[in-house]
Amino acid sequence: QVQLVESGGGLVQAGGSLRLSCAVSGTIFTIKYMGWYRQAPGNQREKVAVIDYGGNTNYADSVKGRFTISRDNAKNTVYLQMNSLKPEDTAVYYCNVGTWDTNDYWGQGTQVSVSS
Repeated sequence: QVQLVESGGGLVQAGGSLRLSCAVSGTIFTIKYMGWYRQAPGNQREKVAVIDYGGNTNYADSVKGRFTISRDNAKNTVYLQMNSLKPEDTAVYYCNVGTWDTNDYWGQGTQVSVSS
């Protein structure tokens, strides 16, 4: 059974930093892409950042220049370094993984709260 285990969320003041991690465990086909999404209360889930197997990245405009996504293919782990955090970054952050055999997996979510 495939599991995505997220860690690194928490409460931070505006301007601070957090680093999220998502480790994939279990038997899984080769990973094609890994990404982070977030959902704030009353809002739809939105893409934050995605990285493909080749290391190509894509970011939401709202986080460009502040967040950095990276991955360790050997460890099946994806990271999200979040700097210069703003109160509007407050949300539940979800890890997402897609494989070459078209399966798609989600983590349980980790809360990120940024105080002003």
